[in-house]
Amino acid sequence: MKSILIIFVFFAFNSLGQFHTALSKSEFGVMIGGTSYIGELNQFTPYKNINLAGGLVYRYNIHSRLSFRANFLYGTLSGDDANSTIETNRLRNLNFKTTIYEFGAGVEFSYFPFQLGHDRYKGTMYVLAELAVFRMKPTTMYNGTEVELRNLGTEGQGTPLNSKGYYNLTQMSIPIGVGVKLSLGKRIGLNFEIGLRKTFTDYIDDVGANSYVNPIELAAVSSPTTVALSNRSGRLYGQRGNAANKDWYLFGGMMLTVSLGDPSRCYSH
Repeated sequence: MKSILIIFVFFAFNSLGQFHTALSKSEFGVMIGGTSYIGELNQFTPYKNINLAGGLVYRYNIHSRLSFRANFLYGTLSGDDANSTIETNRLRNLNFKTTIYEFGAGVEFSYFPFQLGHDRYKGTMYVLAELAVFRMKPTTMYNGTEVELRNLGTEGQGTPLNSKGYYNLTQMSIPIGVGVKLSLGKRIGLNFEIGLRKTFTDYIDDVGANSYVNPIELAAVSSPTTVALSNRSGRLYGQRGNAANKDWYLFGGMMLTVSLGDPSRCYSH
């Protein structure tokens, strides 16, 4: 994480130090790739449980090395203790799936000058920094039915057993990524990108508390379904989650963009 931030700062100052006025152009395109999740139910292998994702992207090229960008992403995140190599996690026996709707906006800093259709500046690496809002809805399968987890309060939310209350399904994230963009002609660009999303919630997977709620006390104030999904290990004691760490997710894939205006003959670097 520190290395990514150092690279980002380097590119930012390097780009702004060479800023000159240039004719701006807009691009619009589509994104396709995969999303995956890092959290209690998948701690060390972000390449596992990759799900198809896609979206839309808009780019406003302020300068040959600086662009404003906004994007919408739709994908699915999932995790399952059954796939863990850690025995205690397999015994915990939790799993989840959630759709993700994300809207983000920020800036791209290119390493080399770049412009669609330019004979010389046809490709560059870049770094991406954004702020984003995303919507989640964690679910699990129980008795052959998909069940929404948040309103059940599997860690005692909504009862005297948990003072935190229900977690919010709308959350903020900070996307940070790296990529490569190429000019395929005067109007078409191709990008390959991978980006991490730092979130401020530990409940993408509905798992946040360190320990289980007492099932007898939970049964007195919640439904049998809540009690069953709160602890699926068959044990009274054990660690449920890790309250010290927040969840992450990532997107990796490609983007195809098209210039919305006539290619500029003016170029600045």
